[in-house]
Amino acid sequence: MSVPEVQVQDVPEGAFLLDVRESDEWQAGHAPTAVHIPLGELQARVEEVPKDTPVYVVCRVGGRSAHAAAWLGHIGRDAINVGGGMQSWEFAGRPMVSESSQDPFVA
Repeated sequence: MSVPEVQVQDVPEGAFLLDVRESDEWQAGHAPTAVHIPLGELQARVEEVPKDTPVYVVCRVGGRSAHAAAWLGHIGRDAINVGGGMQSWEFAGRPMVSESSQDPFVA
């Protein structure tokens, strides 16, 4: 089963963006409107993922998010992997925030 994938510049403004990285990665820097559910918690927290809208899934470089998007697609969600992950997001100059007083960065 192939996983749909888009590049960071093709993630629509206002899209549901699911970040599946670990908490320390999230705290260092993430997209301002992203929802954080670490990959290891996704199955238990899947009800937090909308059923009626496309879900763009992101991690650091695209591997974990591809797994998450494949699983979400398998259970009937419209999930799209964000190719290149947050490294590409940062490189493309897309907005980022951090959970600390430091400037946001991709850990």
